[in-house]
Amino acid sequence: MTFRWYGDSDPVTLDKIRQIPGLTGIVSAIYDVPVGEVWPIERILALKHTVESHGFQCEVIESVPVHEDIKLGLPSRERYIANYCTTLSNLGQAGFTTVCYNFMPVFDWTRSDLDHKLPDGSLALIYRQATVENMNPLTGELSLPGWDASYTKEGMKALLEQYRNVTEEKLWDNLQYFLEKIIPVAEQAGINMAIHSDDPPWSIFGLPRIIKNKADLERLIHLVDSPNNGITLCSGSLGVDPENHIPDLIRYFGKLGRIHFGHCRNIKITGNKCFEESSHRSADGSLDMVEIMKAYHEIGFNGPIRPDHGRMIWGEAGKPGYGLYDRALGAVYLNGIWETLNKIE
Repeated sequence: MTFRWYGDSDPVTLDKIRQIPGLTGIVSAIYDVPVGEVWPIERILALKHTVESHGFQCEVIESVPVHEDIKLGLPSRERYIANYCTTLSNLGQAGFTTVCYNFMPVFDWTRSDLDHKLPDGSLALIYRQATVENMNPLTGELSLPGWDASYTKEGMKALLEQYRNVTEEKLWDNLQYFLEKIIPVAEQAGINMAIHSDDPPWSIFGLPRIIKNKADLERLIHLVDSPNNGITLCSGSLGVDPENHIPDLIRYFGKLGRIHFGHCRNIKITGNKCFEESSHRSADGSLDMVEIMKAYHEIGFNGPIRPDHGRMIWGEAGKPGYGLYDRALGAVYLNGIWETLNKIE
């Protein structure tokens, strides 16, 4: 059981995280190196030392971002891919074994509201399709997770214009090119690459998204047929599409040995392409978390899992989705399910 930590600036400190029962690992990254530049080995080792000095394992990086020029397939991608390979080599040298990444154009995970009040008074991330359809990423009036604040209005407009002619198939081609370059390096470095599904798993603002369902994940693992080319299976992002049955996905790709990292969270589907993030408890959302953990147990999964986004509860303020209390409850809940499965087998 692991926990995501955003470094020294994170209000959720390692000293607080270490008080959560059953946690053994920290998932983190280096957040102040510009996207596309090499992560210096000294910075990587310093991160590892900080985490391990608090009694945690430190083997999972989330994320090493992929530069937009790689996703666009521009000639400049060669330099950024070479830098990515150097970073992977440095991470392997430091003893890291898993790298989570995504291939979502421009925007990472996106929500329409960051502090929607639920009936119990907690604050949750939600997604309403109609609200998102009315958003204009060029106005600068909104700043949501996944919106890179380093872009000016003009820069964002130019970037979106570059994607105008990038179809899903072209994005697949660019992903394959990227993987063909980096997976041999990952193999040599002893690192499992674990792609995160698109969140949400459908197009936003007309941009292509290609990691949305079982067929996409199947295609992904065959782009470069290596055990190091695998998946971060996120129950929350895939689970908002009712066609995605998470336990079946875990059993299928787990038996192939391609799940390298698990994100476990619950969501409540409230309409067509509409959802809110709930507590991790099965009864509070649309996903059966017991069945999800049971599927991991059945395949003998022994890789890293972490609770994912949490609500803001008990008056906590902090990074949306990444407070301490609700994620701590999620970790303990998931560990409780796991302990039960161990005792009844």
